[in-house]
Amino acid sequence: EALVLKREVYATCKATLGISHERTLTSGSNLSISLCALWLWDEARSLLRDPMLPAARGSLGADHGITLKISQNLATALDLNPERTRDNLRLNQHRTAPLLTRFLSQQA
Repeated sequence: EALVLKREVYATCKATLGISHERTLTSGSNLSISLCALWLWDEARSLLRDPMLPAARGSLGADHGITLKISQNLATALDLNPERTRDNLRLNQHRTAPLLTRFLSQQA
């Protein structure tokens, strides 16, 4: 039931606010966490990789906390997926490592 509600919230935010709005990106990020918890890796990856990550980078910037959270969720979806490939992991590590380093240095 929670997954159904999270899908509805994301769809409503996307339809009314647009994909680049912070509330839409946050609800999509929350949805991706639930998808990963239910082992729906491919769906989480598809949601996060496109359209969410490009939208977050374009509207909020690469260093924004929401963008970094989406990148982290994508890394989790790739890392925990038992059908992952080394190329998936390498590609995401290349994308997220510099961003996470900058974010963590800002928090200190």
